[in-house]
Amino acid sequence: MVPGKEETVMDATHGTIADDGASTPEELWLTSAEQEAWRTFLYATTLLTDRFTEALQADPEIDLTLGEYEILVRLSEAEGRFLRMSELADKVVHSRSRLTHTISRMEKRGLVERVRSTDDGRGRQAQLTEAGIKMLELAAPTHVRSVREQLLDVIGHDDLLQLGRILAKTLDEDAPVAVGCPAPHRPGSAPR
Repeated sequence: MVPGKEETVMDATHGTIADDGASTPEELWLTSAEQEAWRTFLYATTLLTDRFTEALQADPEIDLTLGEYEILVRLSEAEGRFLRMSELADKVVHSRSRLTHTISRMEKRGLVERVRSTDDGRGRQAQLTEAGIKMLELAAPTHVRSVREQLLDVIGHDDLLQLGRILAKTLDEDAPVAVGCPAPHRPGSAPR
């Protein structure tokens, strides 16, 4: 029995872990309650992301993924409706290669275009097109309705704000989560 803990459970893979109270970094393994909370978080966030995408894809006129919708939002909020590809990747938490593939799909639909950087002509930037603006206007009510139905109406206003405060603790101070905010500054990163 672990001192100060009422009960322990045996994990066949990792040995004995505490079942009651909070685990410590020295113990490494999560308690059963912590494992359940982690699994709930992982399951719920994956399921919600899928549901938000399903809502956008259910309308054949929209047919966007949640990631594509977020790109349209970020470009619409940017001054001049364009962002360097590296900045956009940071804002939507995509790898550069994943963003390149997503932007290519969106270009084929005429929602965005890649153009030379207006700053130095060397880099590439994603530019929101008129068709992209119209798509965002069409998709926004569907997206907001799904967020409301799947999350806000389920957990309520106060819990949604509390969830935001809790998750914010896991982010860097300069995380690009506020409306119209700049991409985070990465110390030591070379200009792109």
